[in-house]
Amino acid sequence: MGGGGQAEKGLEEKLLAGGGLWRPATQWVGASGTNRRTFLAGGFCLCCLPAATHAGTAPSFAVEEIAPGIHFRRGVDEDASHDNGNAIANIGFVVGKAGVLVLDPGGCLADGERLRAGIVKTTSLPIKYVVMSHVHPDHIFGACAFLCDSPVFVGHARLKDMLHERGAYYREKLQALLGPEQAAEIVMPGMEVAVQAEIDLGGRTLEVTAHEPSHTVCDLSLFDKTTGVLMAGDLLFIGRIPALDGSLRGWLKTLDKLTGTGASRVVPGHGPTAADWPSAATPLKRYLATLERDTRQAIDRGIGLDEAVKQVASSERGAWTLFDEYNARNTAEAYRELEWE
Repeated sequence: MGGGGQAEKGLEEKLLAGGGLWRPATQWVGASGTNRRTFLAGGFCLCCLPAATHAGTAPSFAVEEIAPGIHFRRGVDEDASHDNGNAIANIGFVVGKAGVLVLDPGGCLADGERLRAGIVKTTSLPIKYVVMSHVHPDHIFGACAFLCDSPVFVGHARLKDMLHERGAYYREKLQALLGPEQAAEIVMPGMEVAVQAEIDLGGRTLEVTAHEPSHTVCDLSLFDKTTGVLMAGDLLFIGRIPALDGSLRGWLKTLDKLTGTGASRVVPGHGPTAADWPSAATPLKRYLATLERDTRQAIDRGIGLDEAVKQVASSERGAWTLFDEYNARNTAEAYRELEWE
């Protein structure tokens, strides 16, 4: 890798200001011996931290029944802010004959409370499971709204370690954005899925799959055998640019594997509440493949990271919301992964 010194410092400042909840992590050494920073990615931007004391005016909470018994709220296509209350992820619930499963409890306490109120309005059945699809804040910080239900909290086998590693930092930043009460507690999974598990809600069985590093290192997906709906979490982004925080090559492989589930519909982590599967994955696969191709070319040509982030995947700019906020970060992650393969 070329560059270093002031150029590297400038790149780090741009990355820290450019979108995603990041912080400096481990050092690694580039081709020229120059130390570079990698960054831990998150689900929302903290470019500005207002002196907030509450969750602001979040979008009205509307849940859509995308298939019989499967209900989801669409998150707004924005980075987290005081005004949107971090209600940026698709969150929802599945109703069986014996109980309810929540998939991603929301981005803060208020978001979780609104989801819980929507469940209570829909059914009197008990909330038995709360699945946290991965570690990012927009998907987990509403979990404390469900503690009163004493459900089983479900996560990837690596989620607990990631929460120990990042949770306090995420909590601190979310509290600065929304107020202390909105990130009051980090809830750990009690049921950990290492490969695959089944959850029976009574007349409805959900297949829970733990994936190899993809979007993050701790992604879960759910497949409802009753309706053929795949709930992909952030393994699928539609319209909003994805955030790479696990493995570029792994994510492409995971998307290929998910096409073999037999699903006909999919719920993404961001974008419309439902779409046809597997065609919905085509734009994401194209972006990730372009990111891989352009990053390899930059490495082969000896282009340093500080220049690569300006060039890689630029052809995709018009296809994604928040492209400029996240593509540089994705390029940095791809560069780190591919340089020493």
